[in-house]
Amino acid sequence: MALLIWIIFGALAGWIASMIMKTNGQQGLLLDIVVGIVGAVLGGWIMNFFGEGGVDGFNLYSFIVAIFGAVVLLAIVKMIRRA
Repeated sequence: MALLIWIIFGALAGWIASMIMKTNGQQGLLLDIVVGIVGAVLGGWIMNFFGEGGVDGFNLYSFIVAIFGAVVLLAIVKMIRRA
């Protein structure tokens, strides 16, 4: 059950991040899930680097951290594609 919740959490975070970065038309559901989950890991790592808590459960703070990480991930991908 927890895996299904992480997939839904990742899908929502990835979808919102793709809307923020205007890449929603280029991504499908599967890529939204991947971006959201990897973004949550990246966002947690970034927040821990600055001394704050990362993704520690299913709450609003963790959701915002996941969206932040997904936006950073999409920004990095956009920079690599332009180069």
